[in-house]
Amino acid sequence: MHNASNGFKRKKIPRFSFSGHDTFACRQFWPKKGYDFVKAGKSFNSEDAVIDLGVGKNMVAAIRYWMRAMDLLTVDDELTPLATKLLDDNGWDPYLEDETSLWLLHYHLVKKGAASSYYLIFNELRKEKIEFNKESYAGFIKRKADLLKNFQASEKTIFEDFSVFSKMYLRTDNQVKEDIFLGLFTELDLMRTTGKKGDEQFVIENKEREELPEALLLYIILNNKGVSRSVSVSAIEQEANNLGSVLALSRTGIANKLDNIAKKYDFVVYSDHAGIKEVQFKEEVLPLDILNKYYAN
Repeated sequence: MHNASNGFKRKKIPRFSFSGHDTFACRQFWPKKGYDFVKAGKSFNSEDAVIDLGVGKNMVAAIRYWMRAMDLLTVDDELTPLATKLLDDNGWDPYLEDETSLWLLHYHLVKKGAASSYYLIFNELRKEKIEFNKESYAGFIKRKADLLKNFQASEKTIFEDFSVFSKMYLRTDNQVKEDIFLGLFTELDLMRTTGKKGDEQFVIENKEREELPEALLLYIILNNKGVSRSVSVSAIEQEANNLGSVLALSRTGIANKLDNIAKKYDFVVYSDHAGIKEVQFKEEVLPLDILNKYYAN
């Protein structure tokens, strides 16, 4: 058996968290509002925060929570490079008018893992269960807690968190498109319900998603691959936080997109040797540079 002294690093067991949003789903104007607030040198702990942000006290905490969860804010409440690039007045898309920006924030929310439900549902639960609801999700979390023994979460907390998760991605019948109270990702068509009201199941289906721009997918691949000069297509399809998991992209959708990426970007090669499919990179390109060019156009 190997241990850390043999040069092997033990895999760090994650700490899971299912609260902090005060049961508020993130709304479309909150990231920009929070960005401007922090950039102006103001503090979420200040008594004036409710006035400056124009929301109730619990919503102040929720805005901070979502900004941290989407990797827009550090734990010390400093703006991240992603926040500045995206949300500055001269940034890529400060008011999140391009749907790509919503996909980008969805990806970072899942990958960061600070809001654990998003990481767990997209990377793990939906591979185990095609259909799920708050009860089956709570059961999944209980099994995880029993296995890892490093966190506890009450059923009430899990149910509330799951309710917020569903509000983030699902539009209910009585909400209109312009409704300012819509969850941030309702436009993405990532989740649907099946079954009768009150007893519905939630489904996140793998689709081709032709509307997704190649730049976003390449950004995610580069962001996940680290220093490696190549990545297998099976990793892109199946690994946590990669295209198949986080974007619910089908195998066909991934193959089509990789083909397009290789045609569009000179430094990318999509190869298939002896049945081993992989994406190779001729040079190192920073993930943010890909998005810089996308938004510049």
